Amino acid sequence: MEHPYTKKWIGIVGPCGSGKSTLMEKLEALGYRCRHIAQEHSFAPTMWRVIANPDALIYLNASFHSIVARKKFNWQAADYEEQLRRLTHAREQADLIIETDSLTPNEILQIALNFISTLDRKKV
Repeated sequence: MEHPYTKKWIGIVGPCGSGKSTLMEKLEALGYRCRHIAQEHSFAPTMWRVIANPDALIYLNASFHSIVARKKFNWQAADYEEQLRRLTHAREQADLIIETDSLTPNEILQIALNFISTLDRKKV
């Protein structure tokens, strides 16, 4: 049986280590069509729209300290700030922003699913 939302494209964007890949894997396992958009590496502010043009954009955010702890990155705060700067347009245009610092992957998934369930009502 086809999932009712498989025709919608869900774009997922955010800084490295915020949980994008994990959320995408969980949503795809449930039948959703997702695209992880590596906007944080782009110099083009609207790359997320050009590459994916999603029906809805979910922005995952995490603090510098959470990202370094999760990924064991050898980053400076300036590296993180540069990613946030590159993500400004995507964050401003996001349909949903999830602060992931204190959430488990399943809690993030539930927030995303609650949002996605509203898409048909909004006629995105």
